[in-house]
Amino acid sequence: MSLESRSIPPRNDQTPTRLLVMLHGWGANSDDLAGLVNLLDLPEYQFIFPNAPFPHFQIPWGRAWYALESEKREGLTESRELLLTWLRSLPEQTQIPLDRTVLFGFSQGGAMTLDVGFELPFSGLCSFSGYFHAIPQADTTSPPTLIVHGEFDPVVPIQAARDVKKTLTARGVSIQYREFPMAHEINDSALSALQEFIVALL
Repeated sequence: MSLESRSIPPRNDQTPTRLLVMLHGWGANSDDLAGLVNLLDLPEYQFIFPNAPFPHFQIPWGRAWYALESEKREGLTESRELLLTWLRSLPEQTQIPLDRTVLFGFSQGGAMTLDVGFELPFSGLCSFSGYFHAIPQADTTSPPTLIVHGEFDPVVPIQAARDVKKTLTARGVSIQYREFPMAHEINDSALSALQEFIVALL
């Protein structure tokens, strides 16, 4: 099994020098976050959207990084290994090194970002509406990390983001943390925070 993905080149038709990988949430697919491309002003970036490896148990077109319908998180170990292997292959595929790559995830994709992101030398990590599977062994060399969460999120409670902030800060990770008056979503304020974070990495 491997990860399928879709890719969107820079709007200026120039050769990309940086890469933004965006991991969708539970029940979505690789198309879900593609609409954000035109809302971000990142002319140096190529965008890649992988499909999670497993079909969603209810949504015909939906995908899942692992089963959320049970407490055992079936598929997480396999999905994690697949994602790491796929991410390690990107420099050869794109000619863009990982230290010029940002890994972004929303919801379950945010959890996957926090799970694997500290194992590879990314230029930055972004977790929106995410949460920990387990506490990563991060240190002061870890990538700068943006955590964004909705104060009124009914799916992943805000405390999950606050726990992430507390843990990563204690481990010396450079954190930008933002809470917005929103639900389980990416609103204009959250998108602006993402834009500012990525541009600052340059």
